[in-house]
Amino acid sequence: MKRILASAVLTLALGTAATAEAGQTLDNIKSKGVLTCGVNDKTAGFGAADSTGNYAGLDIDVCKAVAAAILGSPDKVKYVPLSAPQRFTAIQSGEVDMLSRNTTWTLGREAQLGLLFGPVVFYDGQGFLVKKSANIKSAKQLSGATVCVQPGTTTELNLADYFRSNKMELKPVVIENLDEVENAFFTGRCDAYTTDSSGLASTRVSKAPKPDDYIILPELISKEPLAPAVRQGDDQFYDIMRWSVFALIQAEEKGITSKNVDAMLKSDDPDIKRFLGVTEGNGKALGIDEKWAYNIIKGVGNYGEIFERNVGKGSPLKLERGLNDLWTTGGLMYAPPAR
Repeated sequence: MKRILASAVLTLALGTAATAEAGQTLDNIKSKGVLTCGVNDKTAGFGAADSTGNYAGLDIDVCKAVAAAILGSPDKVKYVPLSAPQRFTAIQSGEVDMLSRNTTWTLGREAQLGLLFGPVVFYDGQGFLVKKSANIKSAKQLSGATVCVQPGTTTELNLADYFRSNKMELKPVVIENLDEVENAFFTGRCDAYTTDSSGLASTRVSKAPKPDDYIILPELISKEPLAPAVRQGDDQFYDIMRWSVFALIQAEEKGITSKNVDAMLKSDDPDIKRFLGVTEGNGKALGIDEKWAYNIIKGVGNYGEIFERNVGKGSPLKLERGLNDLWTTGGLMYAPPAR
């Protein structure tokens, strides 16, 4: 009876997702020979496609890591660009195997949409972008201002909550298409544009006519833990996705990089030997090749490498590690033991 009740509850929570091939995701990926990943294609540093259709960004590298773990190559990924309102329907229906699209992990999304979120890949917070000439120094000065925002996002809810709690007058300009909402701000239709601070940094660098003419206000008005997500119902695939992200973090903790991973195969450190599959066991536990973590690091790099080239000092965004640094150096990035 309990099993029947649990099945009924899950079906209700998933809605259209109940028709997806829950429990068979991993087998389908192996059969297709490709991981289908729902991504952003317009957010520099996280998920963006160039004129030739090549994708790059931190979220893109998360897709590559999972593909490398399952299929042995980071190149075996099919990217499906999704708008904010489209993303949850796409993962629920089975159009994509996983979602890696600067998506905030929330209780409602996990409990009501039938999703399971993996480890946080970027700790973020919502902020505001304004024109420097407006002489606005604080978000508290935005009462009565027009604010551009996308619908169907935690951003829209946080914006309303912030203005309400601070007894400020809000004049939202709600536009679904990302390009259109950004254009509305830069053409002066809105006094401010709000989204995750990382997204604001991306927009400022890649879309502003003159980036130095714009500033991001100092306040963060929310917690935005960005994480990949999969459908409920395939615990094995969920474990692989989760431990693929942990592998990126653990590799950085152990000083294993894409450049020295081959040399590290000869390490005497028992943790490294287990991690890289020299000592067998982890691959068998996950149901994939023992070299799964080796394939990730060789093909994608560790978390520090991914952060640096996509959003860090080596990128146009030039973001500080901050909360996204390792726990050993004051950040929140922490991986459980891979044993």
